[in-house]
Amino acid sequence: MREVFQQSLAEVQERLVDIAELVETSIADATGAFGGSDVTRAESVIDGIERIEELAAELDELAIDILARQQPVASDLRLVVGALRMSSSLERMGDLAQHIAQLARYRYPESAIPEGLSKTFVRMGALDVKMAGLIVELLRDQDSSLIDKVRDMDADLDELHAKVFEKVLSDKLANNPTGVVDATLGSRYHERFGDHAVKVAKQMQYFLSGSLD
Repeated sequence: MREVFQQSLAEVQERLVDIAELVETSIADATGAFGGSDVTRAESVIDGIERIEELAAELDELAIDILARQQPVASDLRLVVGALRMSSSLERMGDLAQHIAQLARYRYPESAIPEGLSKTFVRMGALDVKMAGLIVELLRDQDSSLIDKVRDMDADLDELHAKVFEKVLSDKLANNPTGVVDATLGSRYHERFGDHAVKVAKQMQYFLSGSLD
């Protein structure tokens, strides 16, 4: 029974990594579509969200089954409970990637990024993709040193998010209400993606150390 239990725990970790890898691909395609008005990449993200949702639901069922049948304790319990929370955050990250892709598709063949904000959104997109990659590594390798890296990148993302708001509130975009809406939503989606990456990192910290601080 113990061997079966350990196999189930290993499967939880593997499924988390699988979901995180799909999220990494989704955000890379979404930010690429957003920055390059690439409708093909945008539609691939939109179409792919169902797979992320399916895997997250299957992981939740597995975790609940482990809790009901095995009654894990200590670090095993933290992993299983954390998996439920992490799958939720990963699913939300997939949703946010989809939202970014939808903005790109709505404005195609035009760009959803107003003039003067292209470089800022390129940087935001790059940070999101890097954070998603770090989450994959963290879930796979359980290297606690990656947690601070995720947090540092999120702080950089927050700064860029604030700069976007400074820009949309300036007189330069006063005559471009559509651009203001697109930039505001796009920036918010990028920033929230980072927030959920931090939530995953915090749950891994709790699993590894027993502390959320």
